[in-house]
Amino acid sequence: MPINRIILYAQDVEETVRFYEKHFGFEAFREAGDRIVELLNRDGGANLMIHPAAKGQRRGQSAVKLVFDVSDVEAFCERSAAEGLVFGAIHQADGYQFANARDPSDNAISISSRAFRKM
Repeated sequence: MPINRIILYAQDVEETVRFYEKHFGFEAFREAGDRIVELLNRDGGANLMIHPAAKGQRRGQSAVKLVFDVSDVEAFCERSAAEGLVFGAIHQADGYQFANARDPSDNAISISSRAFRKM
């Protein structure tokens, strides 16, 4: 069965929603009375469900990293930096590149060209 939804816990739900809308093209879907904001990507893939973190939950506590497929890691890093999202060093792996950052709730995120490598 495919993974269709991933829950991210956020201290500031709206800041986290804006982050994924701005940098990764998600669109927020809200249902009246529901405290979860579901983020849908018009290009497909799994939805992100932004859930308010419990008061005692530490930032970045979960051991999850979201990986977004991009064909050109360097170009994406440059565009993102201009919009306020700074990635760490670009790493060269086996036929692809990746770079890491964190969202406003300190959840680990990565961009990777692995899906576009020639095998």
